[in-house]
Amino acid sequence: MRCFAPLLAVGGLLVTTPVLAQYADSQSALRAINLARNTAIKLNGGLGVYRPAKCMFEPASESNPCLIANDSDGFTFRFPGGGPGWQVLNKDPSIETEIRITPDGRTVNQVVFNKNLR
Repeated sequence: MRCFAPLLAVGGLLVTTPVLAQYADSQSALRAINLARNTAIKLNGGLGVYRPAKCMFEPASESNPCLIANDSDGFTFRFPGGGPGWQVLNKDPSIETEIRITPDGRTVNQVVFNKNLR
């Protein structure tokens, strides 16, 4: 599916510009962070006993501290987690997770680390 940006005025003409690459990148990033977060939740016993850091519920952008790499090898996330409410209650996290996701955001490449904090 090809997506187009809003009409732009160029030399008196209205034209559209393709934004497929930008759209695909944002969709890949969204899929990647969702997959990484959900994988960590499953690995650590489900939402009844584990919650990932709040940065894993935010966009996978350069400003997200949980996203430590976004390159041709894919997305790498490193984030703390703990029991339900750990962040809201200002408790220390108990688990650290590092996960690599493929560039398209659809597959877990590797669970690098998922244990007590290093």
